[in-house]
Amino acid sequence: MDRLPHEKGFHVSWDQLHRDSRALAWRLQGQGDWRAVIAITRGGMAPAMIVARELDIRMVDTISVKSYDHQTQSEPRVIKFPDMEVMGDGEGVLIVDDLVDTGRTLEVVRAHLPKAHVATVYAKPKGRPMVDTYVTEVSQDTWIFFPWDMALQYVEPYRGA
Repeated sequence: MDRLPHEKGFHVSWDQLHRDSRALAWRLQGQGDWRAVIAITRGGMAPAMIVARELDIRMVDTISVKSYDHQTQSEPRVIKFPDMEVMGDGEGVLIVDDLVDTGRTLEVVRAHLPKAHVATVYAKPKGRPMVDTYVTEVSQDTWIFFPWDMALQYVEPYRGA
């Protein structure tokens, strides 16, 4: 029987995301002379903000890559670029995302910023080769539930039925 996504789920709280994003910043400290951070929207925005704060980087921008039309996956394409005059070929630039899954999004981003350093909080094996720095690896079949995808709600107690 195939598992449903929630059956091999990794739930990430805001506190955990903050700790893991700070750990990413600590790993990046001293690896380069960072002049800018580019967040891959939307999942990379919270980690990028934390990394930029921890490393005291004031130049922060975004890149938006679309790879879904409704629920159908398509070829990824950039729909919003950062200021490419400022970012150049990516030298001294950190690209931050929450997760690398297959690496297809990062392939597109790297084509435009080939010298940038790519950092993700979480990495799956298929996409890991596209990342320079990451914090936690999870299996390819793990579904990560990020805090912005979740809501708190009351749950009935388990009564050993």
